[in-house]
Amino acid sequence: MSTIPYTGTVTFTIKSVPQTDGGFRTVERLMRLERGAQRILKQLQKQRLTKLNQWRARAGREWLVRARCTRLVRVEAGQSFTIQVTPQLAKDLASVAKHLDFKTT
Repeated sequence: MSTIPYTGTVTFTIKSVPQTDGGFRTVERLMRLERGAQRILKQLQKQRLTKLNQWRARAGREWLVRARCTRLVRVEAGQSFTIQVTPQLAKDLASVAKHLDFKTT
């Protein structure tokens, strides 16, 4: 098996879901690095700040109830995502490499 490159644009496909919580979260975090996902998350963040947070009365004063962040990506076998790989991601990618197939573009 060839090694994952340290730089460039790479498309990853999940071949199996990590069974550990840390591995699952690492793949989820890597999937959120995709440009399309980042764009949508940024729009949702702006919407939460302006529309979705609510002020409610609590203990005789106003209390801000924040809306939860949207879980945009799903870690499932067969899902694919394309990210710009940097050397800072090398350890994360190496830790979940057995669960991912990759193709350089």
